[in-house]
Amino acid sequence: MGRQQAKVTCRRPEEPAIPMAMGSITIECVLPESCRCGESPVWEEASNSLLFVDIPSKRLCRWDSLSKQVHRVTLDAPVSSVALRQLGGYVATVGTKFCALDWEDQSAIVLATIDKDKKNNRFNDGKVDPAGRYFAGTMAEETAPGVLERCQGSLYCLFPDHHVEKYFDQVDISNGLDWSLDHKIFYYIDSLSYSVDAFDYDVQTGKISNRRSVYKLEKDEQIPDGMCIDAEGKLWVACYNGGRVIRLDPETGKRLQTVKLPVDKTTSCCFGGKDYSEMYVTCARDGIDPEGLLRQPKAGGIFKVMWLFLFLKDEVGDPQLSIIK
Repeated sequence: MGRQQAKVTCRRPEEPAIPMAMGSITIECVLPESCRCGESPVWEEASNSLLFVDIPSKRLCRWDSLSKQVHRVTLDAPVSSVALRQLGGYVATVGTKFCALDWEDQSAIVLATIDKDKKNNRFNDGKVDPAGRYFAGTMAEETAPGVLERCQGSLYCLFPDHHVEKYFDQVDISNGLDWSLDHKIFYYIDSLSYSVDAFDYDVQTGKISNRRSVYKLEKDEQIPDGMCIDAEGKLWVACYNGGRVIRLDPETGKRLQTVKLPVDKTTSCCFGGKDYSEMYVTCARDGIDPEGLLRQPKAGGIFKVMWLFLFLKDEVGDPQLSIIK
């Protein structure tokens, strides 16, 4: 904690590889982790590893897809999202702080603190934008699974010089976020609105405007949670209590595909693996009664979804580099 703050360089993962013609799929629980609330999956290509967090357990985890080993770092507050750092280590949202994390010595450097007037708040989902800013939102801490004070959250952005801007407040559960492939649209989820929203986005300034809904979830889809985008610009949304991930066309507002998993509380998703042709899905165990756990013993695990097709990596663009100084 006593070290000087260093330049933080974050790398946004490559655009994932999902072709238009999808074949049959396979779903595998690659890590029976029993996360209380697994979230924020991020693929780290350099180590062939999947990063993810377990929010209430205050853990950042890294699963090596080659050795099948998982390593964990426990922090002093709920860790809700993580991003890659090009020079080593990571950036994460911890409690109400943006932090730089050093994996080797397990130290955290606080970059900024928000919501100082709301002692029961914490960060939830977050992600680095195409220009290197760290977008992340807050929510009131749950008093029980699914029980919280509403309208306490906000959406924030950490800029490269470590100053923070609040974009808006009155958020219930700030959740999934991502950007269109042309960097002109910002997609965002406030879970209890049951909507996936879009904003006009200025990549030069980070400003967002003109909010509108691009998809309203149906009753059986339950609560929208984490989100990612594929190489065709389609959105994938994990549905909490819905036991599925859905693929959406944000231009037409139509659902294109549903992938059902053997667990109810799916929380987030990302692409990774060779050629970024695999989808990794996190889920939660908290809030499931003993009878429910008997029906879904892999709740809290990490799942891998694979499509059976041939894909060439040359079709994917180069990785984007993002910088937080």
